[in-house]
Amino acid sequence: MAINRAGYTHSQTMTVLTSASIMLTLSMGMRQSFGLFVTPVTESIGISVADFTLALAIQNLVWGLSQPMIGGIADRFGCRIVTVLGTFLFAGGLALTLAATGPVLLIVGLGLMVGVGLACTALNMGLAATAKVISPVRRSMILGTVAAAGSIGTFIAAPIAQGLIGMGGWELAMIGFIALCALMLPAAAFVGAGDRPKDTEIPVEPDRSAGLTFSQALGEAGRHRGYVIMAVAFFVCGLQLMFVATHLPAYLVICGQSPGLGAVALAVIGGFNAMGCYLLGWLGDKFPKHILLGTVYILRSLLIVVYFMFPPSPATTVVFAALIGLLWLGVAPLVNGLVVQMFGLGFVATLSGVAFVSHQAGSFFGAWGGGLLFDAFGDYDLAWQIGVAIGITAGIAQMFMDDTPTRRMAGAPA
Repeated sequence: MAINRAGYTHSQTMTVLTSASIMLTLSMGMRQSFGLFVTPVTESIGISVADFTLALAIQNLVWGLSQPMIGGIADRFGCRIVTVLGTFLFAGGLALTLAATGPVLLIVGLGLMVGVGLACTALNMGLAATAKVISPVRRSMILGTVAAAGSIGTFIAAPIAQGLIGMGGWELAMIGFIALCALMLPAAAFVGAGDRPKDTEIPVEPDRSAGLTFSQALGEAGRHRGYVIMAVAFFVCGLQLMFVATHLPAYLVICGQSPGLGAVALAVIGGFNAMGCYLLGWLGDKFPKHILLGTVYILRSLLIVVYFMFPPSPATTVVFAALIGLLWLGVAPLVNGLVVQMFGLGFVATLSGVAFVSHQAGSFFGAWGGGLLFDAFGDYDLAWQIGVAIGITAGIAQMFMDDTPTRRMAGAPA
C-alpha cells in the first residue's frame, strides 16, 4: 500500500482531491452566479438593487468573519463535520431566500446562512483539506488544479440558473440550486477522508506546528509583516471579483445588451478560470508566489480600465470575461501555498481563513458599495475607478512582501 510523503494512501489522497473538487464546483458555482438574480429578484419582490446587493455583501462579510473559526474547528476536529453541516446550512439559506418577500429574509437566508455555509464548503476549506494530503513538491500545482474546480462550477451553474430563470422565474432557479446542494452533500462527507493520516513508519513531512496553540499561531502570523501585507492586499481580490460577478450582468442590461449575455460572461469566466487556476498553481511551484499575486492584481485592474472605458458589446464582453477569468481564483492556491510556506500545515485552515477575512471585506464593498454608487450616480463609473486605483496600489505592495518562513519553520529539520 503506497503512502505519500504527507502520510496518506493513494486512495485517501484521490478521495479527498475528487471530493474537494466536486464540492468546490457546486458551492463556488452557485456563489458566483448570484449576480444573475439581481434584476429578477428586485423586480419580483419590489426591493432596490442596493437591498439585494446588501444581502450579498453580508454573505461575503459573514463568510470571511466566520472563516477563521470554521478553519479552527476543522484543524481541531477534522473537515467532515464542518463540510457536511455547512452543506445543510447552505441549502437552508437558499430555501429561506425562496420564501423572502422583502429584504429581511433575504439578508438572513442569502446573507447570513449562505455566508456561513460558504465558509464550510467553499474555496478555503476545500484547499485546506487538499493541502494536508499532498506532498510539498507538487502542492502549489495540485492546489491550483483543485481550485480550478470552483471555476468550472460557474461554467455549469450560471447557464443552469439563467435557463431556469427564463423558464419559470428566479424561484425555479433557486429550487435548482437547492437540488445542487443535495448533490454536494456526498462530496462534502468524503472530503473528511483526509482527516486522519495512515499510521506508517515511512518518514513523512514533519509537523512543524506540534505544540503550537491556536493563540500562538495567530500571534506568530500577526508578527509576520509579509503575512499582514498579503492579508491586506487580499482585500483587493475580493473587491474586484465580487464587483464583476455581482454587477456585470446588471451593467450589461443597462447598456442595452441581452440579459443572457451576463450568464455567458460568467460561464466564460468560469471556463477560463479553470485554466488560470492550473496555470497559476503550476507557476507557483516555479516562481515567487508573492510576485505572481501582485502581478494578478495589477493585470486585473488594467483589464477593468480597458473594458469599462468603452461601451460593451458581445465580443468585447466575451474577451474581457476570458482574460479576467484567467486571473480569477488562481490567487487562492498562491495564498494557501504562501501560508504553508511561512507557517507550515498545522494551522493552514485557520491562518488562510484569517487572511480570507480581508478578502471578504473587499467582497462586501465590491457588492454593496457598487450597488450604493449605482443608486447614487446612476452608473458604475466611480465604482470601477475606485477598484482600479486600490488594485494597482495593492499589487505593488504585494510584490514587495516578505515571504520568508518563520523562525520556527526555518529552524525545523527538513
